[in-house]
Amino acid sequence: MRTDGPVSIVPREALQYQGRRAGLVTRSVAGVIDGIVVVVAVLAGYVGVNGLRFLVRPRGFQFSEASPLPAVTTVLLVLVGYLFVAWSITGRTYGCHVMGLRVVGRGGERTGPLVALLRALFCVLFPLGLLLCAGGRQHSLQDVVLRTSVIYDWRPGPPR
Repeated sequence: MRTDGPVSIVPREALQYQGRRAGLVTRSVAGVIDGIVVVVAVLAGYVGVNGLRFLVRPRGFQFSEASPLPAVTTVLLVLVGYLFVAWSITGRTYGCHVMGLRVVGRGGERTGPLVALLRALFCVLFPLGLLLCAGGRQHSLQDVVLRTSVIYDWRPGPPR
């Protein structure tokens, strides 16, 4: 197959949005996807730990009790870790990847580890800060405080 010009990895329909700030709906959908990823990971961990317990003591095996407070705490800690690692390495989580988003610093560069950690903590502890994006403002409270942006970016790899 022959092309007459450079091949763009950004979908043609998305070119007009490339680099623009994302709004509330797109960011919320990415957040829901990330929440599902984290819950599935925690459930897989729970099943894995119980599977090991079964292998060690099959006769006296019982599933460990999943109390609400430790379970919620575990999910929140895993969520902070997941967001921190993803944002500090590539600037995007799986939800961001699916929605074509990336978290960038002030000049469009990748966020540093400290900013990524603070942003992850801020997003988990104060998720309502995202509502500041409503009404076309396109900056969450986390973005304003930490001077970050969530932009549309379909290119692979870290931000350039």
